[in-house]
Amino acid sequence: MQKLFGTDGIRGVANKYPMTPEMAVVIGKAVALKFKNKDRHSFIIIGRDTRISGNMIEYALASGICSMDVDVLLTGIVPTPAVAFLASSLKANAGIVVSASHNPYYDNGIKIFNGSGYKLSDETETEIENLITNNDSLSKNIPIKNAGLVSLLKDAQKNYIEFLKNTMPLGFSLKGIKMVMDCSNGATYEIAPAIFSDFGADVIVLNVNPDGKNINDNCGSEHVDSLIKKVVEANADIGIAFDGDGDRLTAVDEKGNVLSGDKILAIVALFLKNNSMLSNNHVVSTVMSNLGLATLFKENNINHTMSQVGDRYVMHEMMKTGSILGGEDSGHIIFLNHQTTGDGTLTALKLLELMKDESKSLSELGKIMKVFPQVLINVNVSKKPDINIIPEIQNSIKNVEEILGEKGRVLIRYSGTQPICRVMVEGPSQEETDKLCRFLADKVKETIG
Repeated sequence: MQKLFGTDGIRGVANKYPMTPEMAVVIGKAVALKFKNKDRHSFIIIGRDTRISGNMIEYALASGICSMDVDVLLTGIVPTPAVAFLASSLKANAGIVVSASHNPYYDNGIKIFNGSGYKLSDETETEIENLITNNDSLSKNIPIKNAGLVSLLKDAQKNYIEFLKNTMPLGFSLKGIKMVMDCSNGATYEIAPAIFSDFGADVIVLNVNPDGKNINDNCGSEHVDSLIKKVVEANADIGIAFDGDGDRLTAVDEKGNVLSGDKILAIVALFLKNNSMLSNNHVVSTVMSNLGLATLFKENNINHTMSQVGDRYVMHEMMKTGSILGGEDSGHIIFLNHQTTGDGTLTALKLLELMKDESKSLSELGKIMKVFPQVLINVNVSKKPDINIIPEIQNSIKNVEEILGEKGRVLIRYSGTQPICRVMVEGPSQEETDKLCRFLADKVKETIG
């Protein structure tokens, strides 16, 4: 069996291996067996986004879990971080999210949290894969009198909203703030407009009419053109866009400039540093972060380490270094003193809190970080051999690195969730960076495309 888990859970085209109902039953069994408590009756929380295949996968998982004498609590449609919070606060044995994040509607995925709300380690994922592969223990029939039950978790959205409100200062208000919000026809479509409106913001909403097939469809954090247009047109103070499952955020300032995760991380880190709130004076990002972020941290004496791509790896490094702040350029930002995973709604709230505290526009705040020209090209590949042992690609990388010297860098890696090789180059000028990145992308396509 091929490796199931990628960068962020299990993912694939819905109704094709491994995202079939039959496979979801087996995955549900394995997760239940791994996290089942022998001393008390166990339960697992399942949430999902708005994809048309969500019910199919959700119910199949629930069937597998119940067959192992473990109960299931269904949250319905909620953001991924809501499941992490609910698993922890309700002392569940585990939490599962049925979502393919920013992928198109025809994909789906399974993300798993432990009972404390943290994503799984590589070791735990391997244990679950081994259970699925060598499933003798999964095939043992449990007497039907001991089968688990499925229940609806009432007030799941309400409880998550209350949690988010409690992360904000007493008396916090967004009155006088006009914002445009793109919910990507995804999991935040009800929760996000409600909480920002409750805080008094004037909220203009986009893409809050999911039909099962329009999630991430030219909208959300990956497609912000319509958001930019609306922010400028409405003379709004800020625009925010979530991805399909609500764990990442892209922001747009009042002038229509896009702020990626790196820039949001820079703004928050510097604010915490200047206000003596940056625990252990340390921030974690990933190897995909822009060189400008590392430069800013160095200039402001902020300790900085980089993890591999994936917010669970960011979290691991944060716990290792005692950091309370970490994130990815993709918009996963982790506030460890509040949440155990990337949370787009929480990130937006904290960014607005910072704007109010500093009495500055988002465009002013965004000036603190100089972004080095960076080009990222995704190359469709037919296979994923080790990049480090392909001479043609390695020689090309060496040539580009010699040209860039200390004025840039190259990073080539496979997507953990799609048949894609990501080619990233940073350089001294946009023209040269474009040229060098295209050269490497063409070499990758020629070799393994």
